[in-house]
Amino acid sequence: MIQYIYLGRMDYAEALRLQEELVALRTEGRIGNVLLLLEHPPVLTLGRNASRVNILASDEMLAARGVTLYDINRGGDVTYHGPGQLIGYPIFDLRSLRNAGGNRLGPVDFVRLMEEALIGVCGELGVPAGRICGLTGVWCHLRWGSALEESCGKTMKDVPAGERKIAAIGIHVARGVTSHGFAFNVTTDLDDFRLINPCGITDRQVTSLAREVSDPSVLPTLEALATRAARQFGSVFGEPVEMLESLAVLRSQAQTASDGAPEPPAQELPARDSPLQVPPEVERLRQLPRPV
Repeated sequence: MIQYIYLGRMDYAEALRLQEELVALRTEGRIGNVLLLLEHPPVLTLGRNASRVNILASDEMLAARGVTLYDINRGGDVTYHGPGQLIGYPIFDLRSLRNAGGNRLGPVDFVRLMEEALIGVCGELGVPAGRICGLTGVWCHLRWGSALEESCGKTMKDVPAGERKIAAIGIHVARGVTSHGFAFNVTTDLDDFRLINPCGITDRQVTSLAREVSDPSVLPTLEALATRAARQFGSVFGEPVEMLESLAVLRSQAQTASDGAPEPPAQELPARDSPLQVPPEVERLRQLPRPV
C-alpha cells in the first residue's frame, strides 16, 4: 500500500522537518509507505555532490529574488524548486518492495521506477519523455528512442544534446528508508533555472509541461497532477494507492500503531538460588526402616 498526501505549498525547512519525522515513523514500522506531494516557494538545494560553482547568481541576487539556499543530504548537485513545480517526497522502506525479479529493491532500482512513474504522467498528457543513460531524471526531445538502452555504452559527447530535462530526481536512503525525491516542472518559471547549472549539467536545457503541450491552459491543476503521479507510483511499484486527507490522519495512524503494539515478552532470568542441600539428620532418618 502507498498512501499519499497533497500538502499544497510548504516552506522548505518545514518539509525537511516533516521528512525527518516520517522517516523515523517508517523506520519504527508505525506508518507504511507514504508519498508526500507538494510545492515549494523559490529555493535552491545542494546535494552531497554539489559544487557551489554551479550557483551562477550572487547571494545578493538570490536574496533580492526571495530565493533561499539549503545544503542537504540527498544525492546529486544543485536543484531549483519553486512555484508551479510538483515536488514528491517518497518515504518508502525499500525492504517492503520487490523488483520484477522478486528481489528486494535497491536505491538505483527505486530511482528507475520513480523515473518510470513520471514518464507515465507525461505520457498521459501527450508529452513523449524518457531517460538518458548516465543522466538521472526524465527528459523530453529524445533522439535515441527511449535513450536509456540506446545511449548506454556511448560517451555523453556522442549523445545529441537537444534533450530537455522535465524532472530532476535525488534521494537519500538511511536504514532502508528513502527521503527527498523528485521535482517535476509543470508551470515552473524556467527563467529561474538561469540562477544555476541545473544538476551541474551545462549542455542541456530544462523544460516544463507548460512548454511541451500545445495548450498550457488545459493542463490539470497541481493537485490533480499529484493524484496522477500517485497513481503512476502505484502502477510501477505494483501497490494499491490510498489518498489521505491530512497529516493529522497519518499521525493518528502512527499513534494507533504505537498504542496497539504488543508488550515485549518478560525477560526470563536464570535462577540464582543455591542448590538445595539436605541436612545430615534428615538423610539418616531416610535410611531407617519404615514401621510395618
